Amino acid sequence: MKIFKGIMNSVLALGVAAIFLPGCKKLLGLSRQENYDYKKETLDPNIKMTAKEFLLKRADGTTEAPNDTVFRWMKKGLDYCGFDLSEYEKTGRTFIFLHNDAVRGFNTSGVMDKGLFFTFPIVNLDGSGNPIINPTTGLPQTHPATKWEDYSKETVKKFFLYLIGEGIHNYYDLNAEDQSIQSLLPPNSTATKESMLGYWDPSLPGFNGAGGSGFDPQGKFTLRIQNNADIAPIVFNNRTNSRSIGFVATNGVVHVYGAALYPSK
Repeated sequence: MKIFKGIMNSVLALGVAAIFLPGCKKLLGLSRQENYDYKKETLDPNIKMTAKEFLLKRADGTTEAPNDTVFRWMKKGLDYCGFDLSEYEKTGRTFIFLHNDAVRGFNTSGVMDKGLFFTFPIVNLDGSGNPIINPTTGLPQTHPATKWEDYSKETVKKFFLYLIGEGIHNYYDLNAEDQSIQSLLPPNSTATKESMLGYWDPSLPGFNGAGGSGFDPQGKFTLRIQNNADIAPIVFNNRTNSRSIGFVATNGVVHVYGAALYPSK
């Protein structure tokens, strides 16, 4: 009897809901939403400053936004290798910026599992200073980097040269086909062997036990739009999607990435 009564109460409740839901707005004193024409609005992409000013503003924070330090780890790398920041003031260039996550990214447990420091880890050395080789893979044993100083200044400087392209290549200038762009990195540049970047072989591509050049032989990278959607990311070297794009500086355009970038197309 109790079971039957419970079932009947449920049926009655559903019946009441069926009666009142269609008119709930009227009963609650709410007016029906009027139709309106959707107007697409695009935020102004002009940052009204040079790429260098944009970098510095969002690396160290400002009085108005002291916690806006999304480029802090990029700036640390530039400072470490003695990079000439005037390169970010020259005109007619495409600047690839590294969000902090692109350098060192962590999971919810606080463990590094992404970014440059994780993707191109540091080679473990034996007591004589020689790489400790994994006999199964033929590759060196490694550990994630914790600071830019774990890499050679020479390689870090080359890496940042590779992230500045000649010419302005913005969202509206690209399409779904890879566009090859000459960077400031001279052709035939190589990475040193203190990290797995020195074992990255663009011709495979992948890690080579014999070691690779690390960088694209021509010093070029590619950009393309992932698809035709309005907010589609720009793909760097057919591997990494942008985090935010199209910051129009007074001397070029800035695209920001939040994951590790591979320095070869």
